[in-house]
Amino acid sequence: MKVLVTGANGQLGYDIIKLLDSEGIEFWGTDRESLDITNEEQVTRVINDYYPDVIIHCAAYTAVDKAEEEKELCYSVNVLGTKYLVEACKKIDAKMFYISTDYVFDGEGDKPFDVLDQPNPINYYGKTKYEGELEVQKLLEKYFIVRISWVFGSNGNNFVKTMLRLAKEKDEISVVADQIGSPTYTHDLVKLLVEMIQTDKYGIYHATNEGYCSWYEFACEIFKQAGIDVKVNPIKTEDYPTRARRPKNSRLEKNIGVVNNFSQLRCYKRAIKEFVKSNYFE
Repeated sequence: MKVLVTGANGQLGYDIIKLLDSEGIEFWGTDRESLDITNEEQVTRVINDYYPDVIIHCAAYTAVDKAEEEKELCYSVNVLGTKYLVEACKKIDAKMFYISTDYVFDGEGDKPFDVLDQPNPINYYGKTKYEGELEVQKLLEKYFIVRISWVFGSNGNNFVKTMLRLAKEKDEISVVADQIGSPTYTHDLVKLLVEMIQTDKYGIYHATNEGYCSWYEFACEIFKQAGIDVKVNPIKTEDYPTRARRPKNSRLEKNIGVVNNFSQLRCYKRAIKEFVKSNYFE
């Protein structure tokens, strides 16, 4: 099996590359320099030359607030870039693995969103990620669309690293407590992704670590695992205004993964414990 990974330098792509390497699976991890996904001609040429069996598409414009202003760039990467990859994928009959997000939903209610629920994004980033999903479904049959949320890993910036950094700078931190979801540890997620690409159980999936929490509870767990004594104040979304709206309910139902006998990710608290141990105490 030959696997091409876009966004190999990102949080998720970085860990996918590590796992593929350790599993002895042939791969090519691309970045902006080696593959500009917004360049249709280059995408076609690169995919045809490498001729992968699977494309794992991690590359994305993910600056949620900036996306409200840089709409053209966000669209170019998340929609057009995906479209070009999908078309190249179709020509060589490769499997497509598209990483999506909880932000395709509007966050209304308090029930977990099922894979069959109708997306209704409330910010531009979420809108482009959903349009990317539609590009995949429009042309391909051999695809996996996997929605994830609240991602953290050893490479790049994320909420866990930000909290640990702020704890060194402040005695008191305020964190939003009325947005509920599930953290996703890349180290755990990539094992599931590599398991999935070796099957033909195509479709839309939700994949996060087990358990739900607010950003406030997430922060408290981080400091607990790191043994840090810092005061954390719960605040409302309205008290922390951002340019892009965030869904208050980011719970994702993962039953389809269970039905298809895929491995489930462990509890997010255990994932945080491992992450903190391996990254904070280096």
